[in-house]
Amino acid sequence: MAIILNIETSTDVCSVALTKDGHCIWDKEDHGDGHSSKAAELLPEFVDEAMEQLMSNEKLDAVAISGGPGSYTGLRIGMSMAKGLAYGSDAKLIAVSSLEVMCVPILLGRELEDDALLCPMIDARRMEVFAAIYDRALTPVRKTQADIVEADTYKEFLDEHPVYFLGNGATKCKEVITHPNAHFIENIAPLARHMMPLAEKRYHKDQFEDVAYYVPDYGKEYEAKLPKKLL
Repeated sequence: MAIILNIETSTDVCSVALTKDGHCIWDKEDHGDGHSSKAAELLPEFVDEAMEQLMSNEKLDAVAISGGPGSYTGLRIGMSMAKGLAYGSDAKLIAVSSLEVMCVPILLGRELEDDALLCPMIDARRMEVFAAIYDRALTPVRKTQADIVEADTYKEFLDEHPVYFLGNGATKCKEVITHPNAHFIENIAPLARHMMPLAEKRYHKDQFEDVAYYVPDYGKEYEAKLPKKLL
């Protein structure tokens, strides 16, 4: 088993969790004031507190970072901290999708229909969101992309399945997506403590990032594929 420090800064929520042998032994989060830049102040403090939980003979095996999509500022702050820790501790670097992280508490704590789909959303500008669609096994049914949300944006999925929309991008879509199969779950943010099962899985599959060259998914490549008239 492994000791993993998990860092999540893809939204205005800054959170850190320390996991050991598949259990969360310490975590802390701050839901901020709407500014992801606050992570620059809070993250070093949170990381220091987490590292104090380690015994003198223990060291980090890996640092797990939110890989986006999300806030450019927040992701950059988290990446810088994670890379520094990985270098200094000779630890592996793991990247986890912020959209997948949001699905974890729903899959662990809520009864869903067998054919239910999850659509985590991170807010972008106007009616734009970064979103993906997963089944209950967290298998991508549709990969991450930027969506301009209109009434029929997810119709092909809603016509066939109950779809649960969650995340800070889902709030602004509630009045637009009125399909009877659309369900909205409030107060869901990507949190470090929910990264644990995803980070553990990647650790044991040796799915690591190159510490020198890794860059998070800021979402800009998805926006580039949108029709210009919609931007």
